[in-house]
Amino acid sequence: MNESLNIFWRGFCYGRGMKRIYLSLASALLFVSFYQLSAQGLSLRKGIIIDSLKVQDSIQDSFSLFLPQTFQLKDKWPLLMVFDMKGQGKKEMAKFVKVANRYNYILAASNEIYDTVSLTENMLKTKRLVEHLARLLPINQSRIYTAGIEEGGRFANLVPIFLKDVAGTISVNAAIANTDLLNAKNSFHFIGVVDKSNFNYPTLLKDEKLLNGFKFPNSILLNGSTSMEDFTSGVAQAIRYFELQDMLKGNVTKDSILIEKFYAEDLGRINILQSKRMYLKANRAMAETLNSFRAFKDMDSLRERKKNLKRLKGFRAQKREEEAALFKETLLQEDFVYYLEEDVLTYNFNNLGWWSYQKEQIDKYKSSSIAAERQMGQRLDGYINALIKDNIDLVKNQNTVDEEALVFLYMLKTVTEPNNFDYYLKVASIASKNEDFGTALFYLEEVLKNGFKSKETLYNIPHTALLRITPEFNSLIKKYFDNARYKIIDR
Repeated sequence: MNESLNIFWRGFCYGRGMKRIYLSLASALLFVSFYQLSAQGLSLRKGIIIDSLKVQDSIQDSFSLFLPQTFQLKDKWPLLMVFDMKGQGKKEMAKFVKVANRYNYILAASNEIYDTVSLTENMLKTKRLVEHLARLLPINQSRIYTAGIEEGGRFANLVPIFLKDVAGTISVNAAIANTDLLNAKNSFHFIGVVDKSNFNYPTLLKDEKLLNGFKFPNSILLNGSTSMEDFTSGVAQAIRYFELQDMLKGNVTKDSILIEKFYAEDLGRINILQSKRMYLKANRAMAETLNSFRAFKDMDSLRERKKNLKRLKGFRAQKREEEAALFKETLLQEDFVYYLEEDVLTYNFNNLGWWSYQKEQIDKYKSSSIAAERQMGQRLDGYINALIKDNIDLVKNQNTVDEEALVFLYMLKTVTEPNNFDYYLKVASIASKNEDFGTALFYLEEVLKNGFKSKETLYNIPHTALLRITPEFNSLIKKYFDNARYKIIDR
């Protein structure tokens, strides 16, 4: 039988007397796994994600919450705020649950953060949620952290800049959103978790130097989210480093047994990387371990091991290959930025062939026998698609949308991201709107050649009413779907 507790707390956070009653009841019944705050109709259960909770004094704002299995009201708990820029806080938070439960962290995620609204509005929503959680739960105010993946990570690493009570951030495959806002007087613990094939990797290496200059505690961990196992491993290591910093600051009691356990986990990862001859990753892992544990134990043996690693012929070869790849990557990125700006301004549709050639070259890098070139190819692929997407957003956010620039960018997306069918349909929509049926039919056939299967979607593309009654469109439908809605009449 599940043991439960109903705590009736009228006037939540409005009176010290009732607060004392609540705490005394909780202290007497700490063995329970279920709590109910009747003033807000809240049911808080340990070990599961609770969704659609309301932020106090707000009708619209909702959030998701996770309490670890060990949660008790008598203790103070660290809080990890997870961010998703599409308003899907629960979905994103679920990726962090395993680690949060293991290291006894409360998780919370707003369901109201969107990349379509202003930074100010998103930050105010975050501030209200943090304040609400501090009233609702026994949060350790010195141990509030943020986390996010990609765009969510960029927002997460902005939060400690604007909210002073946030002690650190886990930024997964995301560089610092705005380095100009960093201030040595307002430091926080930055941990980047990145896969070397992610286009943010070179930028994070630059961010690391900047953070060191500001004397921010920081780590760049080479894991990432290419697999759930890698993602979980990287986030777990980040949490362990937060724990070590909290011991240094006196926010938690120094635990020598836990320190040795954390150190053994780091050494285990180093051993695996070295055994697989992933020398650059092993060197990076050693550097982060030395940095994180040097205040707790003698690190001479690991320092010596790191020196010996750097003497290996294999290490030197990998280092040369990566440096060459990073240099080439910088030049190519500069070309992409320059030519994209020029092509968008001049509507240079003739240059789509050049972009197609660049895509072919990137694909060759991705299949290279040299690991550093393969990773460079994957990074360039991600970079070029992110660059085009940023330009699409810029054009769409103008007061008057430049449709010719937009359709060029959509066409370019079909080159750099050929399996994303949405862009073919967008080109067909704008072309049909301008009665350029030849272009519309070309992109519709291209998407069908690439495996698009939804006939119903083709009949519902905006602005294609006139196109859909043409013999050419219906012949295309018949070719790929056997039959069309409208009769084809031979001329």
